[in-house]
Amino acid sequence: MKDLLLIAAFALAGAACAGVLGAVALRLVRHRSVAVSLTVVAAVTVTAMLTGTLAVAQAMFLSRHDLTVVTLVVAMAATVSLATALLLGRWVVARSRDLALAARDFGDDGSFAAPSGPATAELAALSRQLAATSARLAASRERERALETSRRELVAWISHDLRTPLAGLRAMSEALEDGVADDPARYHRQIGTEVDRLNSMVGDLFELSRIHAGALTLSPSRLSVYDLVGDALAGVHPLAHEHGVRLIGEGVEPVPVEVDGKEMTRVLANLLVNAIHHTPADGTVAVATERHADAVVLSVTDSCGGIPDEDLARVFDTGWRGSAARTPPAGAGLGLAIVRGIVEAHAGRTEVRNVHGGCRFEVTLPLPAPAL
Repeated sequence: MKDLLLIAAFALAGAACAGVLGAVALRLVRHRSVAVSLTVVAAVTVTAMLTGTLAVAQAMFLSRHDLTVVTLVVAMAATVSLATALLLGRWVVARSRDLALAARDFGDDGSFAAPSGPATAELAALSRQLAATSARLAASRERERALETSRRELVAWISHDLRTPLAGLRAMSEALEDGVADDPARYHRQIGTEVDRLNSMVGDLFELSRIHAGALTLSPSRLSVYDLVGDALAGVHPLAHEHGVRLIGEGVEPVPVEVDGKEMTRVLANLLVNAIHHTPADGTVAVATERHADAVVLSVTDSCGGIPDEDLARVFDTGWRGSAARTPPAGAGLGLAIVRGIVEAHAGRTEVRNVHGGCRFEVTLPLPAPAL
């Protein structure tokens, strides 16, 4: 037993010396290729075995012949180990180089294609992560392009919509100033109408800028959906009466929600005004609610005849108005974009789909957590 302990001690001492030298070598080459590090590791393994064997051999007073045989066996093992380490290192380096080239293309055009051929588990995981990052970056660039296009269209549309009433205001004010207006009272009423419309447009722009800047501050409180719908219907009733549109809000359940009452009333008002403007006389605009396990769906259904399928995805885009005509009654196309922004700020979502005879706008809001 004592001899075995001595042998283990001598072997450990020799291997420890090789290990210390290997650690120093690994630190010196830590910035070099992985092939060099693998070679050092293989050399340390063989050297540790050799020094341990030599230390034990010297302690046991082996013959010169036996020592030569042991040394030769270790040398052969060292040769094979180093060759294997070099081959493995070159293979890993080649796979890493292919991955680096693929990543460079990913930086140039925003797409990533994983290199073909086998790879280590770590390199394969890195390839998957790069592919996922490439997909997210492509989606982000697409959203950025769509947003930039929407902004350019909005600037063009707003410029036109502002220029038209401003030109009318200028003409009417000059007519009043020159005393050539046939009916000054009518001119004054028209000026007031145009000013109100411009004020509403500027207010929508300000609201939308707050939403896009993330500066929309909400003051949520627990309210009933029934009250929200009732307030919104009362606010748009004169407009519906003027257009000859019937409003239906029956069967709305008093479901509690945690929302900013002012902003959510604006959401419903925008949806109702949009529906009334696109519903012909004698048409119907209906408001309904549907409760689910963890959310409530508020819907506004109109009789507009439906929206073309290719336009459904753009309904909530900033500035979209569904028509190439830039006529003043069409508005600035901001109402539905504001609806989506406010709803998303409440952790909800907006959807639109065609139904028989019209379309249905849905606002899904999460239900508040039950009180403890």
